[in-house]
Amino acid sequence: MAAALHLVSGRLTDSVAHGFLPAAAALGLDVTVLTDRPDAHAAVFGGPVVRCDVGDFREIIAAGRPDALFTNSDFLQAPVALAAAYFGLPGKDWRAAVRAKNKHETRRALAALDPVFSAPADRVPPDAPYPLVLKPREGVASEDVFLVADAAELSARRAQIGTRRPLVVEEYLPGELHTLETLGDGHELHVLGSFRTRLSPPPHFVEERLEWAPPPPETPQVLAQLDALGVGFGACHTEFVVHAGRARIIEVNYRVIGDHCDFLLADLLGVPLFERILRVHLGERLPPPVPRPARHAVADWILADRPGRLASAPAAADLHDGDVRLTYRPLRPLGTDAPLTRTNRDYLGTIRAIGPSRPEVEAAITRFRTANTWTIA
Repeated sequence: MAAALHLVSGRLTDSVAHGFLPAAAALGLDVTVLTDRPDAHAAVFGGPVVRCDVGDFREIIAAGRPDALFTNSDFLQAPVALAAAYFGLPGKDWRAAVRAKNKHETRRALAALDPVFSAPADRVPPDAPYPLVLKPREGVASEDVFLVADAAELSARRAQIGTRRPLVVEEYLPGELHTLETLGDGHELHVLGSFRTRLSPPPHFVEERLEWAPPPPETPQVLAQLDALGVGFGACHTEFVVHAGRARIIEVNYRVIGDHCDFLLADLLGVPLFERILRVHLGERLPPPVPRPARHAVADWILADRPGRLASAPAAADLHDGDVRLTYRPLRPLGTDAPLTRTNRDYLGTIRAIGPSRPEVEAAITRFRTANTWTIA
């Protein structure tokens, strides 16, 4: 009999639709999707889709005991971890999931290793070390994240955001921004790789591109901080800066990297990444880590530069430009009218490119951008 997987999902993402659901099918799993958005999931999945208040671990438990529980959602890691613990299934420590998602708890847990000023945005002391970064306590996609120079600017930004979500402020951490991609089975933690990240100019923090790079020498510091958080099971995407020999975590996303970079990572490593992630939730040990590929890779995002309706854009494409494999995926449908948010919500599409060298990859991306147009009316 096939192992039963309850895949818990909120907003439907490409990672779920084109990554984890096909991976579950390839593993021969008996999948049930638990979601509060059943119509969207039923449109891409022909198996059972059960309406569920997925933010409540009691409702996930009420759906019955599977052989494995899994979610790739930032917001649902803690309730799924609690449900997995209730059933005695492999899973993440729910406390580590809370520490990773709640940025104030992240700082509290790391205080002994890496003290960083952090406070609720409504309780900032007069001697706070400006400039500060104002951000949602449990936010995603760079939404409502601003660099503020002083108390007056902090007050103005708080008024702009309003009361829609709890906010925190943190000390601004200078340095070169990197990611660390890891996968653990509860016994071993493998470093899959690292990207260098280019951000938009302040006061916003929009990720504009990721470039494959060797993990910096300071990576063991990051691994020690993840250990202090209790992170070590399943996939994790960590953002950190390196400055003057010191690595400092910006945030921990206790799931696989997103915005189509998970597909880039799988293609670059040449492994069934989504299947491996599901396998550890089935209680399997990880195979030996793969050697670092001798290739270069980039994820380059097309960003809206104004509000309005997307009038023209290229369709999805899979191309070979010389020795470079280039993939383009749209992220905003034609005809969509959207505001300019200065967040990852402004992405119009993702260019993923893998090739033998950096010059070849960069040249292929330049040719694709030059040959296509994205028009906002």
